[in-house]
Amino acid sequence: MIRGKFIKAVLLLLMLVLLVSCGKDISEGTLNQDRTAGSHSGKTTDSRELKEPIEVTKEISISAIGDMLIHNSVYNDAKVNQGYDFKPMLERVKPFLSDATISIANQETMIGGVELGLSSYPTFNSPTEVGDALKWAGIDVVSLANNHTLDRGEEAIQRAIKHWETIDMMYTGSYKDSQDRDQLRIYETEEGISVAFLSYTYGTNGIPVPVGRDYLVNLIDQELMAQDIQNAKEKADVVILSLHFGNEYERMPNQLQKDLVQFVADQGADVVLGHHPHVLQPIDWVTGENGNRTLVVYSLGNFLSGQDEFYRQIGGVFKFYISKTSKGGEQEVKVHSPEFLPTYVKYSNWRDYEVIPMYQLTNQELPNAQKHYEEIKEHMSTWVPDLKFMEE
Repeated sequence: MIRGKFIKAVLLLLMLVLLVSCGKDISEGTLNQDRTAGSHSGKTTDSRELKEPIEVTKEISISAIGDMLIHNSVYNDAKVNQGYDFKPMLERVKPFLSDATISIANQETMIGGVELGLSSYPTFNSPTEVGDALKWAGIDVVSLANNHTLDRGEEAIQRAIKHWETIDMMYTGSYKDSQDRDQLRIYETEEGISVAFLSYTYGTNGIPVPVGRDYLVNLIDQELMAQDIQNAKEKADVVILSLHFGNEYERMPNQLQKDLVQFVADQGADVVLGHHPHVLQPIDWVTGENGNRTLVVYSLGNFLSGQDEFYRQIGGVFKFYISKTSKGGEQEVKVHSPEFLPTYVKYSNWRDYEVIPMYQLTNQELPNAQKHYEEIKEHMSTWVPDLKFMEE
């Protein structure tokens, strides 16, 4: 009897040990599953940090036009009862200037105003209303460094700058004082893309720059330009240079132009806008020493002037795009997709001046209009065969 009770007690004890052992295994198994599930649920801080950064791309457009060269025939035609009105001359090209994020013009003549006395070639002074018309048409920036900057001296420059400031127009290449010269021109867009504008000229028609007042006009000087470009690159996403260079009335750039463009490309400039030849010179991409690509138009020709030979009546709107892609802490800025709109200055008997997109011209406005238009398109795309032309 005692032996039977002892055996039952031993069996009962073994059963309890087995139950405790099984319960422990089950609970540990459940705990391990929960830990495993937690490590793959995507709900922990560590897993969120491993997610792929979102890529965001912003884009803006830039439009540029050539010489606003205001001869007496042009400002006489703009005369109205109270002052001058150049807006009708730009009405048909306004849509192509106002739709860009930023538009820049080469203001070849100082707008010193009537109080100083208007004048034409060879020493220009233009009505301030030229600036008003450019603002109305959609221009945001004007380049002032050219061979006519000093035509009527410092007074014309100071008067012109006062008006540019009055209408809130950014200007570059000619300044009111040293402090103004040292203030880098950077256009900050709503899209978060910043663009720096620099401007230089080969000379001033033999008129000496006043001693101690080199701020009145930026001359082409490689050391100065290299410093300015480096400074601009540190503070802006894109650097655009206006260069007043080349030989007048030559339709292809000379070697000095090509060499200078190569130099600024090597410094990291993103875009070069050429002026001075008064005729169109082609568009190209130039590779800098660091493998960067610089977009250049060697000459944008006359946009509005009183010159009367055919190729001197041809200008255009040069348009390109800038994209900025951000991903994580990295950014990539790219200049791309150049376009061009050839334009023609139509007038009759030195009156009724009007800038017209060439694709809109009729044979009454320009005999063989389509043939001329095709020839200009071929010329501008000499080195960029896939260049797009705006026709909308």
